[in-house]
Amino acid sequence: QVQLVESGGGLVQAGGSLRLSCAASGRTFSSYAMGWFRQAPGKEREFVAAITWSGSSTYMRDSVKGRFTISRDNAKNTVYLQMNSLKPEDTAVYYCARHRGWQIVHVTTNQEEYNSWGQGTQVTVSS
Repeated sequence: QVQLVESGGGLVQAGGSLRLSCAASGRTFSSYAMGWFRQAPGKEREFVAAITWSGSSTYMRDSVKGRFTISRDNAKNTVYLQMNSLKPEDTAVYYCARHRGWQIVHVTTNQEEYNSWGQGTQVTVSS
């Protein structure tokens, strides 16, 4: 079973930046798509970004396009979420997750298709 550990969250002013990291255990990281999700207080968990196993394809939710970037370093078993121009509405617990499918060629926003999750890291954006 893969273990995912997020880091990099914190408190930042609106307009600031943070880079989240998600380190994965095991030797199969490079064969699976990865995603970032978030959950704000009192709200459902929602998709933020995803990247294919090779890194050749990514997809972002509309509200973060142009501000957030997802990337991965398969040599380091790590996926990143670079967040720029942060807004108070980005405040949430951010989770990384591994897709259940081996070397799928498309990204998916459906969190039901992700079967390994990290513990989450808090991101708070003050106005």
